[in-house]
Amino acid sequence: MNTFNIHEAKTHLSRLIDDAANGEPFVIAKAGKPLVKVSALTSPGDKHRSRIGFMAGEFDVPDDFDQLGADTIDDMFYTS
Repeated sequence: MNTFNIHEAKTHLSRLIDDAANGEPFVIAKAGKPLVKVSALTSPGDKHRSRIGFMAGEFDVPDDFDQLGADTIDDMFYTS
């Protein structure tokens, strides 16, 4: 793993970040003493996963789902 002093890392930061993103981590040192390791992040966003249909077959939706509670609502608003 390559080690770069702070001044050199600042000078070549764009190239070093590109290298790290491509799997080549590096160390930044101050006066020759290693301080931090820079490496690529892996995140859940790297693998796009579709959530549509993820609960298919887990429950049943009644055919009259859009009318559930309609009688109660009618009584609340239209009965005096």
